[in-house]
Amino acid sequence: MISTFIQNNAMIISGLILLLAYVFIATEKIQKSVVALVGASIIMLLGLLPFHGEVVNGVYVKSVFDYIAFDVIFLLIGMMIIVNIASKSGIFKFLALKLLKKTKGHPKTVLFALAAFTAIASAFLDNVTTVVIMMPITFIVAKELDTDPIPFLIAEVFASNIGGTATLIGDPPNIIIGTKAGLSFLDFLRELTDIVTMIFIVSIGTLVFLFRKTLKATPEKMLLVSRLKTAGIIKDKPLMWRSIITLVLVITGFITHDITGIPAYVFAVAGAAFLLIFEKPKEIYKDVEWLTIFFFIGLFIIIGGFEASGGISYLANLMIKFTHGSLTFATMLILWGSGILSGIIDNIPYTATMTPLIAQVQHMLPYAGPGHNPLWWALSLGACLGGNLTIIGAAANVIVSETAHSKGYNISFMRFLKYGALVTFISLFMSSFYLYFKYLHPFI
Repeated sequence: MISTFIQNNAMIISGLILLLAYVFIATEKIQKSVVALVGASIIMLLGLLPFHGEVVNGVYVKSVFDYIAFDVIFLLIGMMIIVNIASKSGIFKFLALKLLKKTKGHPKTVLFALAAFTAIASAFLDNVTTVVIMMPITFIVAKELDTDPIPFLIAEVFASNIGGTATLIGDPPNIIIGTKAGLSFLDFLRELTDIVTMIFIVSIGTLVFLFRKTLKATPEKMLLVSRLKTAGIIKDKPLMWRSIITLVLVITGFITHDITGIPAYVFAVAGAAFLLIFEKPKEIYKDVEWLTIFFFIGLFIIIGGFEASGGISYLANLMIKFTHGSLTFATMLILWGSGILSGIIDNIPYTATMTPLIAQVQHMLPYAGPGHNPLWWALSLGACLGGNLTIIGAAANVIVSETAHSKGYNISFMRFLKYGALVTFISLFMSSFYLYFKYLHPFI
């Protein structure tokens, strides 16, 4: 009787589980990986996903393991290990200080240089690692210039979210999107690098203008920053060279994916495995963000239950009706909806929910233009850039604000929102023009 009721109402039950998971993730009353695993457990206990795949009437019915995107999981683990090992050598701090010395200590140039380094680094490292590397340097520079570090920190947060949008590995939402849509590292570089670069220049240029009154320093202070010492920053030269060579080879593997046909996660895991040969694995494994990994696994199962029950198909049909079958309307809806929602809720579960939805919608809204369906790029731009909207929009935002607070510098929710709303609006507005004129306008 109970099993019959569950089967008849599978879509409603799985939808409620997904909705409740979102609520608990947003309120942060319970750690989000725990929320995801509890939700996944309920999905499995209720039998909303089969434990074993089977063929029914000639159609393969996926098991719970088929809904877990292990390629995403392995890509994340591989890159986390590589970045953790590489950062131990001090190479990232060394490069950042070298860049600062080129600015001659001019505060406005320093802010732009710190933001530029953060954006470029975030395209290849995860955003959290990037801001963690940049914060100590930022506090040193601000102290030497005798100026408020908050403008620099805010610029770095925005730059990390903008820069991470440009590549497959720059932000977790892109990893999810790339895996589901079959998009390669080169696809992201080709389609998003130009618009992300323009958004970065306009956004950071706007911040330099807004912070112009506080970005001032005496000639003596500027001279001190221009003479910051880099000696001793590189703690382990053999490790540095191993890390650089490994990173270059892994990224080369990503770029040549279209030629070799080898998935990105294979290169990430191979690079991590090589670097681990020279390390104490137990110590390195401790630094892997296992909470994030288990969060992904639980989330994939929850969304899998909703997809298997027909919930994703139902939402896809609703979107088609609401947009009246217009690819342009659907693209803009996804872009702006993703941008706003990602500033309020975690963009990882949001993206994981949207990818199977878009996978179905793209078949109902055929696209005959150049490149891949613009719905995917709308989701990527919206989900990644929307993280700048609020102080809880992305993990990097939270870490920077908490660290600043511990050092006596308060970045309040409203202060962040004042700049975050403007940068997010600029980003989404520019993205709208880009998507419309590159993908949609010539084919209406």
